[in-house]
Parts: sequence; C-alpha cells; structure tokens
Amino acid sequence: MYQASVPAFLRALRNLRHILEKGEAHAREHGEDAGALLQARLYEDMFPLVRQVQLATDTAKFGAARLAGVESPRFEDVETTFEALYARLDAVADYLRTFDEAALLGSETRAVTLSTRTRGDLQFDGRGYLLGFALPNLFFHVTTAYAILRHRGVPLGKLDYLGPAA
Repeated sequence: MYQASVPAFLRALRNLRHILEKGEAHAREHGEDAGALLQARLYEDMFPLVRQVQLATDTAKFGAARLAGVESPRFEDVETTFEALYARLDAVADYLRTFDEAALLGSETRAVTLSTRTRGDLQFDGRGYLLGFALPNLFFHVTTAYAILRHRGVPLGKLDYLGPAA
C-alpha cells in the first residue's frame, strides 16, 4: 500500500510543480498576468487552476493520512500566487515524507469513511479508497491543471506531465 500511494502522490505533486513552473515562466515571458493564469478554467463551471492545485494537494495529504489512520493537517486555501502554491506543494511533500511503509501496514483493509457534500458518506476499505478514489482523484486534478495551462498556450508535453521515471 505504501509503494502504491506515497511515492505516487509525491511524483504527481512534483510533476504538478514542474508544470506550474513552466506556466509561470510562460506568463512572465509573454507579459501575461500570472494571477489571471491562476484563475483560468477549462470551462466556466469548472474550478480554476489555483483550486485544482489545492484539491490535488488535499487529495494527496488526506489520502496518506486516511490510509495511516491519522489526522491530516488542514490548509486555508488562500493561495493567490504561484509562490504560495509552490509553498503548499512543498509543505504537502514534506508531510508525505513523514510516512513510511510501517505507517501504512494493514491499511488495505482499514475502513475509510469519506464525507461528501453531494453523495453523503462513502465507505471504502483502504485498497478500494486508494485505487478507486484517492489516486483517480489526484490524477484528475493534476491532469486538469495541465490541461488549463496547455489550453492557455503553455508549451507542455506528455513528459512534463509524467515527469522523470525515478
């Protein structure tokens, strides 16, 4: 469970930081307002880039915490700059590095209850939560952030999303 979660969370967040850095550089090079880029959306009823990053980091930190059966730190979701998003990504990566294989031992059968606004309480075992909710949710938000930046002309490719193999 550890190998399928924490390293995957860390890699996704590292790659998300990389695509954000490329987005910020692109905005700077083209004289665009970086703040406006953070508020960009794929479609009007979707969350903006800044919220996609917040949700990706929440998914990773809550994912590890729920699997370990511990409380996760909470963030206020007040980021308005790329620098603040980088700090959030770094804080979550540091938090994820506090988990080791022992912390997630037996988590595949741990009961996980997730309260949602629209669907009420969702019940999972740890394996189902990780594979059926946490990882897909994380990748959805990272992919959406990538797509927003790509749609705004940031020169990103598949390898930017995938990142280095190690």
